[in-house]
Formats: sequence, structure tokens, C-alpha cells
Amino acid sequence: MTIATVGFSSKENSLVALSLLCFFLADVRDGFGPFLGVYLQRLGWMPDEIGLVMTIGGLAGLFFTPPMGAFIDSTKFKRIALGFSIFLILVSCGSIFVFDGHVGVIVSKTLSCVAATLIAPTINAITLGMVGQIGFAERLGRNEAWNHAGNAFTAILGGFFGYIYGMMAVFWLMVVMGLLALVSLLRINPSHIDYAVARGLFENKKTHKTRQAQSIALLLSNKALLVIGCTLFAFHLGNAAMLPLLGQSAVAHFGINETSYTAITIVLAQVVMIFTALWASKIITNQGYGKVFLFALIVLPIRGLVAGLWVDWLNVIPVQILDGIGAGLIGVATPGIVARVLHGTGHVNLGLAVVLTLQEIGASLSNAYGGFFAHHFGYSSAFYALGVVPCLGLFLLFISSLFIGELKAAIFLRS
Repeated sequence: MTIATVGFSSKENSLVALSLLCFFLADVRDGFGPFLGVYLQRLGWMPDEIGLVMTIGGLAGLFFTPPMGAFIDSTKFKRIALGFSIFLILVSCGSIFVFDGHVGVIVSKTLSCVAATLIAPTINAITLGMVGQIGFAERLGRNEAWNHAGNAFTAILGGFFGYIYGMMAVFWLMVVMGLLALVSLLRINPSHIDYAVARGLFENKKTHKTRQAQSIALLLSNKALLVIGCTLFAFHLGNAAMLPLLGQSAVAHFGINETSYTAITIVLAQVVMIFTALWASKIITNQGYGKVFLFALIVLPIRGLVAGLWVDWLNVIPVQILDGIGAGLIGVATPGIVARVLHGTGHVNLGLAVVLTLQEIGASLSNAYGGFFAHHFGYSSAFYALGVVPCLGLFLLFISSLFIGELKAAIFLRS
């Protein structure tokens, strides 16, 4: 028995370590997140310079997401890859305090974003390899619940310590969470991971079905995967800008402190997501992905209507509760649906990476889309415009499921 698995020989203990890993990674995955912009602003950076850094990092992340998914499918060294990713994020974020010039910050942000692209497909692969297709939906709900709990926890601590001690305190909190994530990762026994199942191959070695991966070309021509990606593109195009515009609207109309207001909205949504993720996994296990996925798409238009019709700073409560419900459902359903669509191909994590890339493109365009309507027609019109987009995704999904049997089976049939 190696040092990596001492005291954690049972699969139950490895799954506990996986839960803790999801919790601690919540603070590491996004690096400094919104805190970086505040820090650079205090150093005298202009808004366009800060935006350029964020854009370059985001584009690098988009470019590397599919290759990282393909890499995770192909390698058995998934824990090592994830550990290296955590280490690289911590080092790149820490280097910003030493190399705070334009080149240094751009390189640091880019490395952090590229390293972060390994996290989602690796967690997905380890989870699928440990529990298989049958237990995947239930386990996804737990992973997401622990992740959202970690987000809420670190948002509170980060905001508190950052307010008192500054940006360095936020970094040291990230370091502690990163080290605890590494400890949790080491506690996952690699013998509990079926590496063929982890990439989406069949679980029963005694059946006639192959355990060899299919051609990537077949994956890229998968119509069901394309529809899911486009649907999620529409969802995130409408979703990503809703919270920033909600904060801007509150500041413009009611003079609310934007920092405190944003912190409250984030924590409120994350807490709701914890319970939503657990509820979603139960529904999926008993009734399939259909209700969960469709309900998530329906919730966002309702959120836009509430934000647009009820112009009051208290609208943050129902709007962010709905955000927690919609995003919480999508977070559980997305990897599960991709795993079902690509079951047997051997490219599940590459497929997930492709879908994540499409949804990130939608999220990147969301601020420009929502900002255009807010500037020319007002905040209420912007909320309506954001709420309309997922309706198009819902229509695409419904029509496509009538003609693509693979898509219909993945979404509407029970696990």
C-alpha cells in the first residue's frame, strides 16, 4: 500500500475524499476570480488593460479546453494531471505579486486559465471511473453540492479576509484550499478507478461490446452532442450577464454598495445550488435527465421576467434563488447527458470539453449582448433579452429530439 492510499482502502473512503476534493477545489479553480480586477485597479491599471488580461486568459482557456479533455481521456495518470494543475494555478497566481507588470500578469493569468481547463474533465473522469454510468447521476449531484458549498464558504472567507488584510490574504486562503485539495486527491485510491469506464467505454468486460475507443472523427460528427452544445451556448449567453447587470441596476437605481451586494448574491445562489444539485441527482436517477434539463432552461426566462418587471433592490432574492435552481440543475445534468450520449465511444471527457467550450463562448458573449440592450434600451429590456435566448435553446432541443433518437434516449429515458 502506498502513502497515497494509507487508511483509505475502501471505495467509500475514496468517495469521501472525492467530495472533499470538490469542496476545496472551489477556491482554486477560478484563481483570483473577480479579486484580480480589484487588485490590478489598485495598482493603477486602466479598465481596458484589465479587460485585455481577462480576455487573453479566457481565450487561452477556450483554446486548450478540448485538447485537455482528449488528454484526460487518453491518460491513466489522471490524479497526477489534476495535482499538477492545482500546483500550476497556485504558482501562477502567486507570481502576480512578484511580476506585476503587464507581461508578467498576462503570462500568469494565461497559465492559470490553461491549467484550470484540466479540472472539470479530470473530476468528471475520476467520478465516472469510480461509480460507472448507473451511479453517475447521483454522484454528480454530490460533487456539485460539495463544490457549491466550497464556493459559498470561500466567498465569505475571501471577502472577509480580503477586506481586512488585502489581496495577499485571498491568495493564502487559496494556497490552504489548494493544499487540502492535494491531500484529498492523494486519498483517492487509484485502484478504485476503472480507466476504461472513466473515458466512457463499456463497463462489462465479458460482453461482446468493445472497450476500444472510437475515432475522434465520429465524435465530432455526433449530432446529439452538437445540439447539447448549442443548447448550453444559448443558456449561458442568457445567464452569464444577468448577475453583473443586476448589480449595476441596483447601484444605478438605489445606490447600493456593489461589492457587498455582489457578495450577497453569490452566496445566496451558491447555497440554493447545494440543495438543487442534491435534488437534481434524485430526479435524474428515478426519471432521467429530461425534467431536470428542461426545467433549467425554463427557469432562466422566468428569472429574466422577475428581474425586468420588479425593479427593486430586493429582487435579488427571487432572482438569485432562480439562478441557484437553474445553474444548479445544469451543472448536474450537463456531464451526465454527455456521458450518456457518448457512452461506448471512449471520448466522454473530450466531448464534455467541447460542450464546455461552446457554453464558455456563450458566457463570454453574454456581457456584450446584455450590455448592448442595457445601454440602448435600459436594464429591464436587457433582462428580457437575456431571458429570451434560452427559449431558443429549448426550442432547438425539443425539435432535435424528435429526429435524433440518440439525443431523445440520452435526455428522456431513465438512467
